[in-house]
Amino acid sequence: MKVIAAMSGGVDSAVAAARAVEAGHEVIGVHLALSSNPQKYRSGARGCCTIEDSHDARRAADVIGIPFYIWDMAEEFHAGVVENFIDEYAQGRTPNPCLRCNEKIKFQAVLDRAAALGYDAVVTGHYAQMRVDADGNRAMYRAIDPLKDQSYVLAVLNEKQLAGAMFPLGDSHKVDIRKEAKARGLYVANKPDSHDICFIPSGNNAGWLRDRLGSESGPIVDQDGNTVGEHQGAYTYTIGQRRGLGLSVPTVDGSPRYVLKIEPKTNTVVVGAKEDLAISKIVGEKPIWCGPMPTVGVAHRGFAQIRAHGSPLACSYTVSESSIQAQLDEPLFGLARGQGLVIYDGDRVVGSATVSDTE
Repeated sequence: MKVIAAMSGGVDSAVAAARAVEAGHEVIGVHLALSSNPQKYRSGARGCCTIEDSHDARRAADVIGIPFYIWDMAEEFHAGVVENFIDEYAQGRTPNPCLRCNEKIKFQAVLDRAAALGYDAVVTGHYAQMRVDADGNRAMYRAIDPLKDQSYVLAVLNEKQLAGAMFPLGDSHKVDIRKEAKARGLYVANKPDSHDICFIPSGNNAGWLRDRLGSESGPIVDQDGNTVGEHQGAYTYTIGQRRGLGLSVPTVDGSPRYVLKIEPKTNTVVVGAKEDLAISKIVGEKPIWCGPMPTVGVAHRGFAQIRAHGSPLACSYTVSESSIQAQLDEPLFGLARGQGLVIYDGDRVVGSATVSDTE
């Protein structure tokens, strides 16, 4: 097969590219330039998408012995990820930009370009497993390394995208990947993993948002409507937040308060007790199925996951063309609209949706 290895400049994507070559594929390495001015997003070792990362990716490609190119995806990334991030916060939701990046950039845009150039698949260093059953159906499963499993952030990929994706690291543990990289002579063998949001240089999400959405002050109220503090932008808060609320009126018994609701139209933040965060039902909109769509109108058993490395939550769920509704066996405390809801059948990824409501 002719495949494109998406090389971020990290150890995982470098080893994935090397394994693709060893498997007999015709491979070229591609690094995605996500900003016309990389220093505007990030420089240094804090996260991905840096100038240094592009140099590391090129050095790895040279060691592996494959051609290397840089693709300019700045416009697509800004429109599909950065602007979406700002818009979601402005509407009182808490988005996950990594989900959007995988959906819109690393697979949709890259796969489209790869297909146009005559390539069959895209290889990445994500930790997830692809399996094919006896009938030839492809499905995505968790990686064997639970600490590195990335199936949650890949659950936004549909069947067509999964058919064009290769994840050579899903059957490996991270510690072994580093050993393999060192044995291959790859400079990135000991490079730290990337963290934080790549397009926020300071890591200060609230400050970054204020620069773009303004700092309109507004009330922080309890559930009875009593003002207990003031904020400088409701969008800088998230559901379940406890610290940094800026409250001026304490509770009678000194117990902590948590963010229960964000109301962007009135620029109001509502706070209350932890028990008021408890939810038992999650509704997700715009579902994406990683395989066949589950039967409509039937209650299915499975697991819901709402964070990249969160615990699977036993649930019953039903689906429609426009939603997933998960009824949890045990209450969950605090979940913001805009986050990703991923449904699993054991270790198999069923599909994902964007949280639109909770009860």
